[in-house]
Amino acid sequence: MKPAPHYDPKVDAYIAQAPAFARPILEHLRALVHATCPEAEEAIKWRCPHFSYNGRLMCAMAAFKQHCAFHFRHYREVVGRSAEEGMGQFGKLTSVKDLPGKRELAAYVHKAMALNETGHKPERPKAPRKPAPAVPADFAAQLQQHAAARQHYEGFSPSAQREYIDWINEAKTDTTRHKRIATALEWLAQGKHRNWKYMQ
Repeated sequence: MKPAPHYDPKVDAYIAQAPAFARPILEHLRALVHATCPEAEEAIKWRCPHFSYNGRLMCAMAAFKQHCAFHFRHYREVVGRSAEEGMGQFGKLTSVKDLPGKRELAAYVHKAMALNETGHKPERPKAPRKPAPAVPADFAAQLQQHAAARQHYEGFSPSAQREYIDWINEAKTDTTRHKRIATALEWLAQGKHRNWKYMQ
């Protein structure tokens, strides 16, 4: 049988080298994606087969020692849930029976195609912003007496503030702590970050 135009020999090799239980799963997924989306192009990316459509990644499959996984790039919009244990949206696959039926899977592929055609970009959940760190009493007292240092410190992001607080709190002796507080006030008065020497 002559290979399809968008088949990649590297994916053939990937499937051939996969564990015996995984090959039918990978071949089933590969055939279904190409049957549903004949224009899909495949390639090995991040060490596993990926399928692209309309110039954008659409879905991927992978084989591990004891299971396989199938993953849609726009997983929330396509499947309505995030990855389960084992990477993909369908959990750890150990046989073709673990997958939804062909009609359901094809519907997911159609959804993914439509999203790629519109240029949709998946939303990335924003990491919650960490609150400002608690200022140690001795450092807070010194800041109150140095307006310029306090102004710059309060204008820094919580992460930049935390760099100073952690540095001061990591001092192992009172002498070192006092020196670090004095240095911090000097640098803050100049608007410098804790690691300003390493910043370009």
